[in-house]
Amino acid sequence: MPSDVARHAQHSFRALTRERASVWEMAPDILRAQIAVTGIAAPTGGEARRARWMAGRFRALGLHPRMDSAGNVIARLAGRSDGGAVAVCAHLDTVLAAEGSTPAERDGPRVVAPGISDNGRGLAAMLAVARALGEWRALDRPVDFVATTGEEGAGDLRGAKHYFAGTTPPFAVIAVDGAGDERVVNGALGSRRFRISFAGPGGHSWSAFGTANPIHAAGHATASLASARLPRDGNTTVTVSRIGGGHAVNAIPEGAWLEVDARSTSAASLARVEQELRAIAAAAAQRENSLRRRSTPEITVGVERIGDRPAGATAEHDPLVRAALEATRLVGRGPALATASTDANAAIGLGIPAIAIGGGGRGGDTHTTREWFDATDASVGVERALTLVATMATLPS
Repeated sequence: MPSDVARHAQHSFRALTRERASVWEMAPDILRAQIAVTGIAAPTGGEARRARWMAGRFRALGLHPRMDSAGNVIARLAGRSDGGAVAVCAHLDTVLAAEGSTPAERDGPRVVAPGISDNGRGLAAMLAVARALGEWRALDRPVDFVATTGEEGAGDLRGAKHYFAGTTPPFAVIAVDGAGDERVVNGALGSRRFRISFAGPGGHSWSAFGTANPIHAAGHATASLASARLPRDGNTTVTVSRIGGGHAVNAIPEGAWLEVDARSTSAASLARVEQELRAIAAAAAQRENSLRRRSTPEITVGVERIGDRPAGATAEHDPLVRAALEATRLVGRGPALATASTDANAAIGLGIPAIAIGGGGRGGDTHTTREWFDATDASVGVERALTLVATMATLPS
């Protein structure tokens, strides 16, 4: 027998018959919105123009959006009660900044543009769900539609962290991120990111030879990190992703730096990696100082944590996950649980049930200039999102 949550999802699916049909009717409009929003440059930290566009679209739906101090755009669809809201999030920022008003080009059934799937699709799908639910008017809980800032790269989930820290804990969180209609991302892939900096006196490469060299220390730290034994629990990775320093080929540099990305599904593993990384950085500086010429100054080392995305998971038996799995089946797709790094991490880190799903269609070449989106049957994903949000917004506590 299906669970109570599954039965409730089935009830919502049937009750949304007209709204689900409207999703298919508005498919061309959803794709046009997706292309339009993708054409507005929104690099991490520069999302303001895209945020204003989203606010305008929410207003056109009869909602009253507000912008918080992190640059998030928040539009609430009222429910019968003022209890914990269902939060639907889609991030505004892109890894590559799209240029021009309509950067997309057609390639057969595909639309090609930087950010067209990640997260042009998520934003357009969120707007479509807001429109459909606004017509349904049967919500028990309010639904907050949140266009967030700083999800990508060095943004460190800035917008999502700010939103969840400043609001009553939501009943459930659903991040709409990219394309797809089968995956249910209930695992939060955590990450900690670091900048290791070495500083010294520098000098001429000949006459000052023997002075401690920050780049030598950075190189030794890089080699040690590359060969470090990683924790066995939690599928952990460590990547030295950027390195630099110096200003001339004939000069001992005054400084050098490297940036490191550590990822794991285990918070404890990330903590152990950080401890090991700090020890490696200190040992690299000590090694270089031990080799320097007497009477020359030592180099110093600093380790700065520049990013921290919580690790964790929303349990498979949680009502939110069960509802997402059933909504996936109801639209004729085979659900698959997955782990990724999304805005849902910020909620999971606070103990709030959260998942991420795609906004429908298919995508590829993500985070490149040739990123693409195929809209064939893309409304399936919007149907799934609509069913899931409605289920959670009417599910008894």
